[in-house]
Amino acid sequence: MVSFTTVLTEVSELIEPDKPRQNQLLASLPRADWQRWQPLLERVDLPLKKTLHEVGAPLQFVYFPTNAIISLLNVNADGSPAQIAVVGREGVVGISIFMGHSNSPSRTVVQSAGMGYRIPAVVIKAELERSVPVMHLMLRYTQALITQMSQTAACNRRHSLDQQLCRWLLLILDRLPGDEVAITHELIAHMLCASREDVIEAALDLQICGLIQYARGRISVLDRPELQRRSCECYQVVKSEYDRLLPNPEVVSRRNG
Repeated sequence: MVSFTTVLTEVSELIEPDKPRQNQLLASLPRADWQRWQPLLERVDLPLKKTLHEVGAPLQFVYFPTNAIISLLNVNADGSPAQIAVVGREGVVGISIFMGHSNSPSRTVVQSAGMGYRIPAVVIKAELERSVPVMHLMLRYTQALITQMSQTAACNRRHSLDQQLCRWLLLILDRLPGDEVAITHELIAHMLCASREDVIEAALDLQICGLIQYARGRISVLDRPELQRRSCECYQVVKSEYDRLLPNPEVVSRRNG
């Protein structure tokens, strides 16, 4: 029999799809730390293409997405950006704060619109000094994100666009509810540093093979196991590191339910 508490939790999630504990790091905070953090969190809209941090600029806020995807971009000398990582509900944007730096080393831009919560950088620095468990949680996440960055750099040099597209779609799906991504070919090309024509060709091949369906700026994944099979090993390397370092989201969800 389903408990009354479970029913209330499910109803609450329908009413409040952007509540802060849908972010896995916020959900993993120890109870005492969560009680301190809760009134400090500010709910924010994260519209498509909004820039949260600019290279070299002081970090004023740290962001915890709930149903949005944020791209971390390295800006080259000629001004052209290249995606180095993606962050969704599993993580946080602004990790340099955890390493003792007050400026952003990368540009962070909303890739898939949604909601999130933010907390002032000066506040989170104080919280990290106050709580050893929180510091350890954020540093474990930082290590996982660094793995994603390094693997992305290697993937972009070694693997085909088809493999990169499969890896990218899988990473996005891990960070969103459901099997649908709102994205355009142009934005994918921008994120993968490829031409729009090449991305269209690669996506069309996946659609012909029955792995995805693309229509009106939305990609629906129809066969995730096959998508993973066609991806390079980079996706599994990154996923394994996140699974190893971060709390299991299902365990966290049951604990907080």
